[in-house]
Order: sequence, then C-alpha cells, then structure tokens
Amino acid sequence: MNASILPQRFSVAPMLDWTDKHCRYFHRLMTRHAVLYTEMVTTGAIIHGKGDYLAFDMAEQPVVLQLGGSDPAQLAHCARLAEQRGYAAVNLNVGCPSDRVQNGMFGACLMANPQLVADCVKAMQDAVSIPVSVKTRIGIDDSDDYQFLQDFVSVVSEAGCQQFVVHARKAWLQGLSPKENREIPPLNYPRVYQLKQEFPLLDISINGGVKTLQHARELLEYLDGVMIGREAYTNPYLLSQVDASLYQDPHPLLSQHQLVQQMASYAEQQMQQGARFWHIARHMLGLFQGMPGARQWRRLLSEQGHLAEATPELLLQALAKVPEVELA
Repeated sequence: MNASILPQRFSVAPMLDWTDKHCRYFHRLMTRHAVLYTEMVTTGAIIHGKGDYLAFDMAEQPVVLQLGGSDPAQLAHCARLAEQRGYAAVNLNVGCPSDRVQNGMFGACLMANPQLVADCVKAMQDAVSIPVSVKTRIGIDDSDDYQFLQDFVSVVSEAGCQQFVVHARKAWLQGLSPKENREIPPLNYPRVYQLKQEFPLLDISINGGVKTLQHARELLEYLDGVMIGREAYTNPYLLSQVDASLYQDPHPLLSQHQLVQQMASYAEQQMQQGARFWHIARHMLGLFQGMPGARQWRRLLSEQGHLAEATPELLLQALAKVPEVELA
C-alpha cells in the first residue's frame, strides 16, 4: 500500500542549480525536522544520463526527490529507483515554467492536462510504497481562476494524490523568464486557503513569498505546511530557528562559526572523492547575512573560491574575517 503523505510542516523548496546534495547537507546541519528537496531531476537524465543524478547522503534525510516528466511508465521507473536509493518521498513538478521544461512536456504546462498528471501520479503510486506528491501553481496563462485550480486538484486527487504543494502564483508560459515568473505574477494566498477549505482531507502546503518564520507560523493557521525557497538559500541561518519555532524542539544550535568548521571537514572529505571546493562553498555565501564581517566573508569566498587550487582552508580564512557571536 502506498503511503499517502510525508508530513512537511516546513520544507525547503526544490531550486534548480541550488539545492544539490552539498546544499542539503549544509541545510541539514541547521534543522533536524525540515523536509529537504532535490533539484528537479528529469526522467530522461536519470534513465539516459551518464551521471548519478540520485546521489545523496543519508544524513540529509528526510529528502524528497522532485521529478520532471510526463510519461507515466518512465516516472514509475524513476520512482522505483528513488525508493531503492532511500528517498523519503517523490514529488512531481507541475510548476516550472521554463521553455526547456515546456518543450519536454512537463512542468507548469501539465496543469492544462490534469488527467495526464493523474495518470502519472497513479503509475508512480502503483510502483512504490513511499509517498508521491505534486507541486503546482495556482494557474497558467489566462487559466487562472479558482475553478481551474479546483478542477486540477480534484482530478489528480481522485487518482490517489493526497499531498499538494501550491506555489501561490500563476505561471505565464510565454513572455516571462522563470525568474520573472517567481516575482511578477501576484501572490494569491486566499486561493490556496480556499483550496484547503474545499479539500480538508488533502495535505496542502503553500510556497511563494515567505521570508520569515513568523510569516510561516501565520500561514500554518490555514494550511498543513509552508515551503520556503530563495530566503532559505540567501539567508540560510534562518533554518537554525525552524525546529524551535515550528516543531517545538529547542535542541542546542550550532553557531555560524561551528557550522563553517563542520562544513570545512565535509568539504575536505568530499574533495577527496572528486568534488570541487566551489561547488560546496557557494551555498554558504549568505551564512552571515546582516552581520559584521558578512561582506568580507562573501568577498573572499567569491574571489578565491572558484580557483582550482581552493581548499577548505579558505573557509577558515574567510571565517577569521567574521567576529564570533555567542548564541543566546
């Protein structure tokens, strides 16, 4: 029997070119409870690609694999591989608006074909015992009234999907870049609230525009979960407050200085296995956001982290630029 949901009161959004395994390892050092997502990985990359697109460290758990695709059989195959590798759940991308994704017939354009999404979900659920969810928008192009969203969720949920993450903006499939699609279409939280009211038995999380944990707590009065994207990446130490604020688990925190020291050890281990220093360090640029020394930290890493000879010692050199602050 397929497990219907993975509880995710708080999650970090799947972000292409950002939430790779090094980023997730870094984020997990700050929060035990947040659900972490991979970048979107296409079924084609998994099935035909030469790299290992499913690699992750079990220390990152719980981790959700986000898949991009629209062929039910291929998605089912990739979901089986994800389950075998130990992922906590699988999520289908029905929200990405990029031209490349549309040309592959997946992402946000799938909202126009809810029956195909339903078929994809059912195929994956029949293939695995881990939860399968869908991440979607509230609409696409001129199809952006509540009825359109209601119909989509109704069809997909009838196929067995019990968990939806809703980016509370519509997507323009033509004329806006993916970045513009994250900023220009207005947020519409009430529409997601309405969806939860109409489908009270579904697990519904909201994504889009959330920058503080106070805001997240307010949204959780209406919904089952909150997903934060860019803010968790550009201001990552926000994640250190998630467990106490949203899960009532006030365990001892790592200071930013302790985090850097742990990540330096991690970088040394990863580089022995062939990783490049910059691929790890780039996720840490915002760690000291708003603090004395933050600019010097970013500058040193940005200017020297790209160099072929860069080593984990550079993290410690950059750390020396930042005054240590005791945790309260």
